[in-house]
Amino acid sequence: MTAIEQFKNKIQAGEIYDALALAMSEAVELKITTWVANSATDNLDDDSQPGYRMRTSINLVEGKIDNEIGREFANNPAYEELQKLHLEQVKRGREIILNNLASLQTMIAMFNETMTEMPE
Repeated sequence: MTAIEQFKNKIQAGEIYDALALAMSEAVELKITTWVANSATDNLDDDSQPGYRMRTSINLVEGKIDNEIGREFANNPAYEELQKLHLEQVKRGREIILNNLASLQTMIAMFNETMTEMPE
């Protein structure tokens, strides 16, 4: 089950705090994968193969950035533009994570305010 499915299930079950905690835990990490997909592949699932992809994982809580650059991307000048695209996305990654966290903080504050205003 994906994180978004877990989040929706918790909301439907009335487990709001658990849903928000799950969202916060997911919001601190961003994974960026760039690969040349097979033209027969119609889905967006990550079925990329090692050696044929560039992958970056950014985790703000741990202060950790992991990079994987496949042999094909490292040695093939035909993929130079894709390398640039991937690097641009990585540069934007920190901003995306920070925006996600700010949105979650706003949601939590609104939820807490709503809960305190409700009669018991």
